[in-house]
Amino acid sequence: MKVIVIGGGAAGFFTAINIAEKHPNFQVTILEKTNKLLQKVKVSGGGRCNVTNERSKPSELVHFYPRGNKKLHSVFKRFTTSDTVDWLNERGVETKAEVDKRMFPTTDSSQTIIDCFMSETQRLNINIIQNQSLTALHAKNQQWEIHTAKDVFLADKVVVATGASPATWKVLESLGLEIASLVPSLFTFNITDDRLNDLQGISFNEVQIKIVSTKLEESGPLLITHWGLSGPAVLKLSARGAYELAERKYQFEVLVNFVGIKPDEVKQHIRNYQEANPKRKVINYPLFDLPKRFWERMIHYCDISEETPFTELSKKHVNKLVEELSQGRYSVTGKSTFKDEFVTAGGVKLSEIDLDTFECKRYPNLYLAGEVLDIDALTGGFNFQACWSAGWVISESVC
Repeated sequence: MKVIVIGGGAAGFFTAINIAEKHPNFQVTILEKTNKLLQKVKVSGGGRCNVTNERSKPSELVHFYPRGNKKLHSVFKRFTTSDTVDWLNERGVETKAEVDKRMFPTTDSSQTIIDCFMSETQRLNINIIQNQSLTALHAKNQQWEIHTAKDVFLADKVVVATGASPATWKVLESLGLEIASLVPSLFTFNITDDRLNDLQGISFNEVQIKIVSTKLEESGPLLITHWGLSGPAVLKLSARGAYELAERKYQFEVLVNFVGIKPDEVKQHIRNYQEANPKRKVINYPLFDLPKRFWERMIHYCDISEETPFTELSKKHVNKLVEELSQGRYSVTGKSTFKDEFVTAGGVKLSEIDLDTFECKRYPNLYLAGEVLDIDALTGGFNFQACWSAGWVISESVC
């Protein structure tokens, strides 16, 4: 039995390894379009590889997938995050969970995961052929004919795991498969605003951020960057609003609550501090544990003098400060890719595959895994987990 896996990334390698291990008589080959393997694994988590997430209940996991969602419940029941941890541990890769439940190899190096996968392909005699860009797929005589820019391959079963590849989607569309429209997900917000100038690197543990005139709202850590706002709160918002923000051509306004409590509570907290510390200069005592440089910028923006003590804060100043801290309005004028960890929303519609096997409903012996499908997740190891789970299910189904 010849099995060809198209795509030398996370989904492709994991699927190929598990197929070869469970079916020793199969001849398994990976075709990769470039001369580089496992590139997203390499750059994930800043080179540390956020391999999965500590959350393991399927009912909890599905909420982290804006595209996929509850349809993935049965998939995660068969292979969830704890199964990934066990799989890696059995192959000598120890993992650790961080406070936010992201999981990494204990080495804090993506090379550990890459080495594990490469070692497994060698152990299982999986053939890897690079620089083979897919150009066409044809079903012929109960086999698949795979055309690349260089060669033609024959296989009994094919797994397409090329990631977000326009060329692959074009090939699959030519087979009649429906493709959900493609838009970026997981991106940061470009903002040019004097309030943020020269504050790059300042972070907040818990903010609330809302897109004006929508129901889109998220909370979590926030980071000020050279180009605007980033961090988990923004990335989650970009994923959930991927299609709506694309329609707006990435021109919209956000309201940022930097302190995470209601405006009335912010005002009361300031008043209480005024009464308890009337002579202290406002600029010298950041409230709400805010970063000092950010607090100073807000004080200046609210036209509060550096010499003003709390007791002399006018009602106008207090109201302005409350507004800036709990309902700061910022204009977003574009997006930027989050490091190298780009993700695409859209892909082959899940209605085209049987999620019990990940086999194409229209074409027997054609399987799809990873980002080529209309599945994408928030940051935290969830996108990789979708690859691992799909690869495992395929390896159990191919026979």
